[in-house]
Amino acid sequence: MSTYGYIRVSSREQNDDRQRIALHEAGVPDGNVYMDKQSGKDFNRPQYKKLLRKMKRDDLLCIKSIDRLGRNYAEILEQWRVLTKQKGIDIVVLDMPLLDTRRGKDLMGTFLSDIVLQVLSFVAENERLNIRQRQAEGIAAAKSRGVRFGRPPAPLPENFHGAYQRWRAGKITGTAAAKECRMPLSTFRYRAEIYEKARLL
Repeated sequence: MSTYGYIRVSSREQNDDRQRIALHEAGVPDGNVYMDKQSGKDFNRPQYKKLLRKMKRDDLLCIKSIDRLGRNYAEILEQWRVLTKQKGIDIVVLDMPLLDTRRGKDLMGTFLSDIVLQVLSFVAENERLNIRQRQAEGIAAAKSRGVRFGRPPAPLPENFHGAYQRWRAGKITGTAAAKECRMPLSTFRYRAEIYEKARLL
């Protein structure tokens, strides 16, 4: 029997120290720790796939918490089934002692473990959905305050003011003004609208 550990962080900037320390304290050899730096929305992760191929029946997989395995409720349950039923691997969730498939392999133990797993998987996905909702609400609130997202617009060409004035006075067409400024007509009109608002402030 070999003992493996799996670490997942959502981005390259996130620190994996807490998970790595917890796995080390659980007796997982450093060489048997696999880590992915990406979202937990699905299981299409290179290191997780590599770990899945490496593990054999009666091996032990340690993870710090259920959301490190994943954040999609249905997929966590499916992977748990694949690992424990198909591959015959034991799993230990270090933050939740009830989720230790080595204990209580009788009907009652399996039943309790399944209930806890379903509840925690639901909580993990619910938190993921809440984070996405909070992000969307934050972006909407920022936009309502006039905050702009994306790349900053390129600086206006030096002749923009003159072309804009003659266009506003009806001396040239928008197409001609846009051509003078070397920009598409739609861009010229968009920048002219912003320019006009800025002058009125």
